[in-house]
Formats: sequence, C-alpha cells, structure tokens
Amino acid sequence: MFKKLNILDEKNPLLRKKSEDAIFPLSKEEKVLIQRMIDHLTYSQIEEYEKKYDLRPGMGLAFPQLGINKRIIVIVYEVEEGTFENYVFINPKIVSHSTEMIAAEAGEGCLSVNREVKGHVARHARVTVEGFDENGAPIRVRAREDLALAFQHEIDHLDGILFYDRINKKHPFYTEQEMRLI
Repeated sequence: MFKKLNILDEKNPLLRKKSEDAIFPLSKEEKVLIQRMIDHLTYSQIEEYEKKYDLRPGMGLAFPQLGINKRIIVIVYEVEEGTFENYVFINPKIVSHSTEMIAAEAGEGCLSVNREVKGHVARHARVTVEGFDENGAPIRVRAREDLALAFQHEIDHLDGILFYDRINKKHPFYTEQEMRLI
C-alpha cells in the first residue's frame, strides 16, 4: 500500500545542515525508506497516480528532505514514457564534470520548495558521479543533460544548498547566447 512521504518544507532548518556519510550496512529502515522514495518519485511522474495520491511531480529526493541527515539520494529518471531508471547513490561525489554549463529553461523546482522560483541555475552539462549502492558496492554513472542537473541538485541537498541559492541575483536569467538552455 502506497503511503505519501512527508517531505520537509524549505523553511525547515534541517535542510540547511551538511549531511553525514551513511554507514554500511544500511539499516532495514533506511532500505525501506529508499524503496518508498522510489515509489513516491515514480508515482509522481505517472499522471494517474499523481492525481490519485495528490503528488507533485519530481524526479529526485535526498534523505535531508525527509529529515534524515545522511548522504543518500534517489533519482527516478523517465527514459521514455512509462519507463524509469532508478539511481540510488549512497555517499555520492561528483568526481568530474564538463566545462560546458547548461540550465533548465523553465527553471528548477524542488519538492521542498512549495512555490515558484524564477531564474536559471547554471549547472554542468555532464557529470561523473561515484558512490555506493545499497549494499556498499562501488558504483559510477556518467550523467548528461537533465539527469546531470538532477544529480547536482540532489547532491546540493546533502550540503544544505537549495537550488535558488545558485540563482545569480544580479542576472537571474540567461539567454541562449550566454548558456545552452534545455
């Protein structure tokens, strides 16, 4: 039975704390929570379930958004309509990135930010992320475009950074000449 997650609002000071590394083996509770995050994010991207459970669409969540100060992120990426790839990274680190910067043309959103925030967030077009899976085995992914944006956004949560902290206050919007907008 699906139960909606209780996601912290941006006003909660726990979202501004730097998270601690997760310790292996993960607890049964942590593994259950990871599966609940996958379910929540998957359902939020399927219109029928989004409406049924009153979910805001989202593709990523970090443990701090659930009030847990551990370096664990989950991304559910829709590769084609109705087909999802799940990325569960424990203690993720960006080990390399492109010099090319991009931004989501419509701006970024966040399941912890329940309001519209205008402005572009400059992010690397490609990142390589290393970390561990739920069983402690090393994993690595090379992400590009919107998946790269999602990894950078979720890893920021682990350091107490919200996406709007990265919007340039003096120049909140970029043109296509200044940066590639996706």
